[in-house]
Amino acid sequence: MTEASEKVRGIEYLPIFPLPLVLLPNELLPLHIFEPRYRQMLDDVQEKKSFFGISFFDAEEGFETRPEIGSIGCVAEVREVQTMPDQRSNILTVGLIRYRLVDYIDLGTPYLTAEVEFFEDEIESEKGLTEVADEVFSLFERIAQAAFKLSGNRGRFPEIQRAEPEPLSFLVTAAFNLDNEAKYGLLKMTSTSERLKKLRGFLNQAVGQMESSAEIQKISQTNGHSKKKLDI
Repeated sequence: MTEASEKVRGIEYLPIFPLPLVLLPNELLPLHIFEPRYRQMLDDVQEKKSFFGISFFDAEEGFETRPEIGSIGCVAEVREVQTMPDQRSNILTVGLIRYRLVDYIDLGTPYLTAEVEFFEDEIESEKGLTEVADEVFSLFERIAQAAFKLSGNRGRFPEIQRAEPEPLSFLVTAAFNLDNEAKYGLLKMTSTSERLKKLRGFLNQAVGQMESSAEIQKISQTNGHSKKKLDI
């Protein structure tokens, strides 16, 4: 049993916070809590385990009034709370584990509460998984180095800590500005290798452009003098 699944063991019902965004496991998400019903939700969860569910929901895209039964969300664990004099709060959360929304439960609260099923990725062959994870990490590191150069930072590029394949797949996903549909598609997958292969495709499309942009910026900073010829 993983640390994340151990944390939610025994939890059957979860407060649900519908938002027009997708939260991933291990992703940091700051939130500003101002609506009375969600201020109440925050008070309630702080008395227990400080968990609530974030389900992707965009009211402007349909006629539904709440996330659909069977939809996928992610548990948000409250790490920090800064409460203001008017009772609004700035909080810092981190994605913990995914859930499938089974049914809504009426507990008399002003916010939604649902029965949920928690899940993680399926167990896969370590050999094939390690190979694709190595490719994704190498591509991600190249893009991060290019972004470091483009940002104008000087000095040594900071070392990126390598994670295990499943958390690596979510950390790389969180690092890119993917649209909600693409991000939700990756969240739903239960195969780490398939998620990593999908990410490999995104990274392969981006890495050449990022590295070329970084090289062009480097040349511009040296008045156009470079030993390397670029085809632009």
